[in-house]
Amino acid sequence: MAIPAADTAFNELIRFLASSPSTEEVVAYKPPDRLQTRMSELLDKNRRDQLTAEESIELDEFIRMNRFMSRLQAEAKHHM
Repeated sequence: MAIPAADTAFNELIRFLASSPSTEEVVAYKPPDRLQTRMSELLDKNRRDQLTAEESIELDEFIRMNRFMSRLQAEAKHHM
């Protein structure tokens, strides 16, 4: 079951960053449970070579957003 377009990792991250989070909030950020669950589902399907083309795009977005936030959090920790 794909996540509706309005609830993608990218949109969630944009909403979070648009809220002007503090450095501490950036460091503490974790995606909502529904997105974490979806990413786990996609990773499992990927391990079993069962992703559709749409799901592959969705997983790529999750991975890009995760890398972006990891880098942002590392930089934020450096400034704490």
